[in-house]
Amino acid sequence: MTIGLAQEVADEGIRVVGIRPGIIDTEIHAKGGEPECGKQLESWIPVKRTGKAGEVAEAMLWLMPDGASCVTGSTLDVSGGR
Repeated sequence: MTIGLAQEVADEGIRVVGIRPGIIDTEIHAKGGEPECGKQLESWIPVKRTGKAGEVAEAMLWLMPDGASCVTGSTLDVSGGR
C-alpha cells in the first residue's frame, strides 16, 4: 500500500512513508492487563530495551525536512533491530 500510494502521488510532490514501530514502552500494555509485557520481551530486541514513543516521533520528524525529500515508498523500522 505504501509503495502504490507513493507512486500514485509522487508527481504531486507528496511523499508516502510507513513507520513500523517495534515494541514501544507505552501504557497500552498496562491497559491490556500486562504492564510488564515490554520488559519481558527485551531479550528478543537486539538493542536489549523497548523503544520510547519519543523515538518514533523523532523518526517521523527526520522525514519531514527537505533533507529527506527523496525518501518515499518505503517503510522505516523503529524497532531496535527486531
